[in-house]
Amino acid sequence: MYDAESVWATVRKVRESGPLVHNITNYVAMDLTANALLAFGASPAMVHAEEEVRDFVGISAALVINIGTLSPSWVRSMVRAAETALSRGVPWVLDPVGAGATPYRTSVARDLSRRRPAVLRGNASEILAVAGESEITTRGVDSVHGSEHAVEVARDLASHLECVVAVTGATDYVTDGARVVSVTSGHPMMTKVTALGCTASALIGACLAVEQDALLAAAHALAALGVCGDYAAEQSDGPGTLRWRLLDALYVMDDRTLARARIEEVRSASAA
Repeated sequence: MYDAESVWATVRKVRESGPLVHNITNYVAMDLTANALLAFGASPAMVHAEEEVRDFVGISAALVINIGTLSPSWVRSMVRAAETALSRGVPWVLDPVGAGATPYRTSVARDLSRRRPAVLRGNASEILAVAGESEITTRGVDSVHGSEHAVEVARDLASHLECVVAVTGATDYVTDGARVVSVTSGHPMMTKVTALGCTASALIGACLAVEQDALLAAAHALAALGVCGDYAAEQSDGPGTLRWRLLDALYVMDDRTLARARIEEVRSASAA
């Protein structure tokens, strides 16, 4: 479950089935997210019109809702899509981009989080804001907290929402309230490429389409992205080359590539 072989098994299932992943995501992330899903082996759809989200959720294997670009009509589409996913048994991921930055954004994130996502993925500040921690703010969409500072809150939030919560950062932590695993792959240069957090959420959606255990789906997606980011960074002069080399790494990834994946069970969340 928590090894490179298991990660590769999940990636292979994605490639074999090519699941349709419906994304309601932000303008900045659309291009990279769609291309990353294609390189990963999934089929992306970027659909946000109120008039068709219900129909599109119905034909999709997973849904990803990313609140990076908010407007009232988009929020209505997100709510419709989440409700449809829940009623039709389609697993969905919530990415609460920038939660804590403004009251409106935080309110939308908290409302959507109560609509039964399979996975809630965000940086530490976003997760703390969704959890209602007092005086939590973000610097735009960037975290002002390390992922280790949100592990216990994430665990409580996962139990409360009955979902998996993934806190991403230098080390990623994924919890369903009972289990906590850490994922330690990736490269610092990845923080210099916008929308890679959004891409992580999209890849989690692809893995959810083929893996019923949402904790494993999230951990495997984060491990795969991190390993590919690490490989890409080794060959890159800066963020520009990292961006396209990452897509190539996702495309050529195999079991040998994933030997770098490091997923470990955290026996005591307080010890993280």
